[in-house]
Amino acid sequence: MLVLVLAALAAAASAVDVTISNHWDGGFQAKACIAITTELHSWKAHLKFSQAVDSLDCGTANVQKTNGGKEYILTNKQWNADEHAGDKLCLDFVGHTSGDINPKTTLTIEGVAAGSSHTGTNTGTNTGTHTGTQAPVQVPKTGGGTERYNYGEALGKSILFYDAQRSGKLPANNPIKWRGDSALGDKGDNGEDLTGGWYDAGDHVKFSLPMSSTSTVLLWGYLQWKDAYATTKQTDMFFDMIKWPLDYFLKCWIPKSQTLYAQVGEGNDDHHFWGRAEDMKMARPAYKLTPSKPGSDVAGEIAASMAAGYLAFKQRDAKYAATLLSTSKEIYEFGKKYPGTYSSSIQDAGQFYSSSGYKDEMCEGAMWLYKATGDKSYLADAKGYHENAWAWALGWDDKKIACQLLLYEATKDTAYKTEVEGFFKGWLPGGSITYTPCGQAWRDKWGSNRYAANSAFVALMAADAGIDTVTYRKWAVEQINYILGDNKYGISYQIGFGTKYPRNPHHRSASCPDIPAPCSETNLHTAGPSPHILVGAIVGGPDNDDSYKDNREDYVHNEVACDYNSGFQSALAGLTHLVHAKELPAIPAPKCHG
Repeated sequence: MLVLVLAALAAAASAVDVTISNHWDGGFQAKACIAITTELHSWKAHLKFSQAVDSLDCGTANVQKTNGGKEYILTNKQWNADEHAGDKLCLDFVGHTSGDINPKTTLTIEGVAAGSSHTGTNTGTNTGTHTGTQAPVQVPKTGGGTERYNYGEALGKSILFYDAQRSGKLPANNPIKWRGDSALGDKGDNGEDLTGGWYDAGDHVKFSLPMSSTSTVLLWGYLQWKDAYATTKQTDMFFDMIKWPLDYFLKCWIPKSQTLYAQVGEGNDDHHFWGRAEDMKMARPAYKLTPSKPGSDVAGEIAASMAAGYLAFKQRDAKYAATLLSTSKEIYEFGKKYPGTYSSSIQDAGQFYSSSGYKDEMCEGAMWLYKATGDKSYLADAKGYHENAWAWALGWDDKKIACQLLLYEATKDTAYKTEVEGFFKGWLPGGSITYTPCGQAWRDKWGSNRYAANSAFVALMAADAGIDTVTYRKWAVEQINYILGDNKYGISYQIGFGTKYPRNPHHRSASCPDIPAPCSETNLHTAGPSPHILVGAIVGGPDNDDSYKDNREDYVHNEVACDYNSGFQSALAGLTHLVHAKELPAIPAPKCHG
């Protein structure tokens, strides 16, 4: 990322030299910092390069390419036009190029003179957020660490897992050759096309609450650390991956009848079938939310994903991005107007993903719409949905910590910061959470890897926001390293990473031989590795004593699921960013390594 902190110091314009701190084949990152000393009610910046830059990403400014890509004009959004003396205006950039270049770069603010500046690789203040009248957030530098595992490789493999979970008509570039078209008859009550989306786990139900929770976390990580995907040449793979659920959510919303489809497939019937997704023949009913059967949790989370999707796609496909944003607004208003939990309206969902409430998801939806539009009414809504409590974890049902961190990033209100710190008081050593002998923060036997990875992701986000940066980054590295090999058995809990990893995930399609060979429940109980390697998936994980058995029949420890990988993948993006920025922290030798 290229982080620029701009300021007004005088009436005349003057240029600031910007140091490119990191560059690669396809892009670059850099930063410059200047303090604001006068009132601004709008601003216009000129970023000039000695070599042409193909495109520039910036989530907090309007970007206009000029002079063949050697200059970009950046202007304020509606919500960050006003800057006050003592503030810092934070802009976050990624430059995209056709090769590996290190251009001489200058920044000019119209009507503003340059003062003292800072350049370097530190992530600086929380990028892309107006800091208000609070004192600037100083993010301590980290560095000196060794990359024990190739986080970029693990990142790419995680994308492949999501490709293996695709439902519907697969594209020509499908990288999972043992998967084919499936569930092409998925339809709503009035024949609406509900094909597409991701299968939830090792089964074939499509549950919109965990699916949208997953896509929101994946998009959040991408938007924070785009350079991680760029440096590992996985940006196109990411967009292919994330468009699959977003396209599905667009199909699920029927605005004319105010209907939002939230599930396809009956859970028990689905679970009684062990076979390939391509071979399903059971009925697959669709379950919907309406004004009389509301589901604000699903509505809020889908709205969050679509608003985040808008931010990701707006410079790649402006028309598609606009559709995502307009639909996000409609679904959010549906959730706001008709409050309620979806599992009270859809009884079948309650057996599998029963929701504890909707305020956290509606807060997320409001915050992502605020980030996408700058409309302060969404920020006011988010504050109203906010819950002042220490979150148990970040998961498909609990987004309180996400709401609190997003609110802190937007407002710098120390009350939200205290809540984030409280969350980690529970998660870090000495808190309430159990630690395995080898060091995993073990929240629950169902998906212990999932909860540890999700919290590692939150830790990296909070660290970028200037909250206990050194401690949180070190802890995140330790938790991800545990999953990748620093554990009792020295195995990677991510399938396909390294040479020692689970071979028997609780996953129907992976357990089946190639078509046309038969597949049935016999394959669930068959000894030996699954015929297909479910590359990229992380299995549920160990018990609280680090013990683990690679057993397909054990769905507690060997289940895979879309939400299991989401925080893990986004944490990998954060660590990949730190590696390339030379800020990966040094950590003690692992307690275990096989």
